Amino acid sequence: MRPPLSIAVQMDPIETIHVAGDSSFALMLEAQARGHRLSHYLATALDWVEGRVKADVRDLEVQRPAGAEQPHFRWIDQPREADLAAEFDVVLMRQDPPFDMAYVTATHLLERAQAEGLLVVNDPAAVRNAPEKLYVLEFADLMPPTMVTRSLKAAQAFRARHGEIVVKPLYGNAGTAVFHVGRDDPNLAALIELFGHVWREPFMVQAFLPDVRLGDKRIILIDGEPVGAINRLPRAGEIRSNLAAGGSAEPTDLSPREREICDRLGPELKRRGLVFAGIDVIAGHLTEINVTSPTGIITMDAFNGTNTPARFWDAVEARLRRRG
Repeated sequence: MRPPLSIAVQMDPIETIHVAGDSSFALMLEAQARGHRLSHYLATALDWVEGRVKADVRDLEVQRPAGAEQPHFRWIDQPREADLAAEFDVVLMRQDPPFDMAYVTATHLLERAQAEGLLVVNDPAAVRNAPEKLYVLEFADLMPPTMVTRSLKAAQAFRARHGEIVVKPLYGNAGTAVFHVGRDDPNLAALIELFGHVWREPFMVQAFLPDVRLGDKRIILIDGEPVGAINRLPRAGEIRSNLAAGGSAEPTDLSPREREICDRLGPELKRRGLVFAGIDVIAGHLTEINVTSPTGIITMDAFNGTNTPARFWDAVEARLRRRG
């Protein structure tokens, strides 16, 4: 029998999640089924106090609701201030983006707690250094033609070389503000002007891959090993296949090219402590590496009859055993 772990989950308000498809909730259910103890807190509750990282946490139990009226969790005590490294074995960092300075600050604070012996998953320094649309640039040979720029002139020249393009913010998520711009679309200048008003950061431009209509594959890797995938299909009139943007999912297997991509990425993800990652592949091209709070495992497991949360906690428990 493995001893129960004390797990603090840093995530968005648990009252607001949609449990039918929420990957964080699935991870919590599996942890509880193993006998582990769960607590919840918000990233905004993190404090650094005289050398210790603390948060206002609250213990809870979770359950898959049997009906619309049944709650998906219950608090089992009142909020309390907890010293994370002293009271917990694991912090599961699962709050959703935006990947802004508040997110970055939380990674810095959790890095301080990790220095005291706490296991934080995914590793906070690695998450900080791996924004989804920037970390992927380390594997540029696996990507479609791509540029990161603030320049309208550079974007126009890129479109002249590649024809149709996709323009998206560097730190967006869930398909927000992703634009398909045709070869002769007169709106490129206005779009880049808008991006400059809304975001201070550069934006990403990629060659448009027409085969996106056949799907954008989300592949889940646990501790560097691919454990399954779903193919996300855009709805009619859309290029965005994100489920949050109205896309639909279908079961799928990995192609030899996709296995090659996983073989390239997997060892580096494991080395960095990025235990739970989701990569996006369109027509054999790597487009993003998601390490903040990857999603899709509930749908994937329903298609495949697998248990990805079990694979995740097996990996976490193995890391703790290696630490002694």
